[in-house]
Amino acid sequence: MSHKLAFIGFGVVGQGLAEILLEKKEELREKEGFEATLVAISDFIKGSIYNPNGLDLQVALKTLKETGNLENYPPTPGLITGWDSFQTITGTNADTIIEVSYTDVKTGQPAIDHCKAAFESGKNVVMTNKGPVALAYKELSAMAEKNGVFWGFEGTVMSGTPSLRMPIATLAGNEIKEIRGILNGTTNYILTKMEQEGVSYEQALKEAQVLGYAEADPTSDVEGYDARYKIVILANYIMGLPLKVEDVACKGIRDISLKDIEDAKTEGKRWKLLAKVKKENGKIKAQVTPEKVDLHDSLASIGGAVNAITYECDLLGPVTLSGAGAGKTETGFSLLIDLIHINRERKAVIV
Repeated sequence: MSHKLAFIGFGVVGQGLAEILLEKKEELREKEGFEATLVAISDFIKGSIYNPNGLDLQVALKTLKETGNLENYPPTPGLITGWDSFQTITGTNADTIIEVSYTDVKTGQPAIDHCKAAFESGKNVVMTNKGPVALAYKELSAMAEKNGVFWGFEGTVMSGTPSLRMPIATLAGNEIKEIRGILNGTTNYILTKMEQEGVSYEQALKEAQVLGYAEADPTSDVEGYDARYKIVILANYIMGLPLKVEDVACKGIRDISLKDIEDAKTEGKRWKLLAKVKKENGKIKAQVTPEKVDLHDSLASIGGAVNAITYECDLLGPVTLSGAGAGKTETGFSLLIDLIHINRERKAVIV
């Protein structure tokens, strides 16, 4: 049975998944028994199209590239244009909503309300927006469970690197006592550049912006806010701790100087922006702050725009996972991970 998909938002990440679905179509069918039918796309800027009989994904991408507006999609029987995001969520015959809309990370909107509308309509959601998971995890996970639907958000922490599913699936039976990680590639790139090439923070930031690692306004990255949302997601989902964003002390890397970098070298250490959460004596301790990490620490060897997490397990000891934390294809892949998981669950139920 084909899995009917609707995109809410169709920017870089959405198009990244679309390209993967086209490229891997036959492989996914053969290896996973996964078949997807695109039925709708709704984007605030790029327009909206819906056909209950299915849309041609390749034609949709071509239309967008050539005209900039999805509503220029060739007229076909059953085609509907102009629906907003909520009409698309509740009114289409999609099984799963791919929520990749432009969302305010401080409020989690409109993605939080998109999730609620989907769950109440009996539809699964897969997403990469951090805000809803960090700000409304308890409420949304309860809603998804109540309505018997799947909520996937693998891409919210380390893009396609399985920082959420890996510990849940393969570290089961361990108590994870602490999570510490390099959860922002931009700041890791800047600190690596400063150490290896002796350039200033300002120059390293400019290079990160030229390479696309940093936004024109890098505040969320360099002040640690991005990492703070991610450690909250990890605490809630992996450790089952009711951590809130406002409870995480946060300090960024703007004040790290070349002298600080050199001083750390003489101590046999290296600066990293670390996000940490730990349960200690019944209390939750969490923070994001630059730290001098001993060179023997597994996180010290993580350079450039790479992310990494160490899970401190009671049975297995420290386990470190590293990989890409951003990118069009990598984040598109994170959505595919969740779609494959839904497909496997559906097959198991049918069996």
